[in-house]
Amino acid sequence: MEELNHVNRRPHKLMLTDRKACTISGVNDVLSFDVNEILLETEQGMLMIKGSELHVSRLSLDKGEVDIDGRIDSFTYSENTGYGSKGESLLARLFK
Repeated sequence: MEELNHVNRRPHKLMLTDRKACTISGVNDVLSFDVNEILLETEQGMLMIKGSELHVSRLSLDKGEVDIDGRIDSFTYSENTGYGSKGESLLARLFK
């Protein structure tokens, strides 16, 4: 069964240019965003992007692609396996 899920997954790719522009593929959902932080659900887990003056310039969930502009300071991944199954909030799981 797990092998079937792997076949349906989109490839996850992250391209960063001069810490000012970022293109990400393999995105399933945008969970939250503001000028300092963007939280994405990707094929490889939750992805938190931190920076300043961040802006989602293009979003295509059909294709699983997101373009982000602004000053990008960090990318942090966390596993999304079992999310919600233990009754924990997303933020509680991210900051363990």
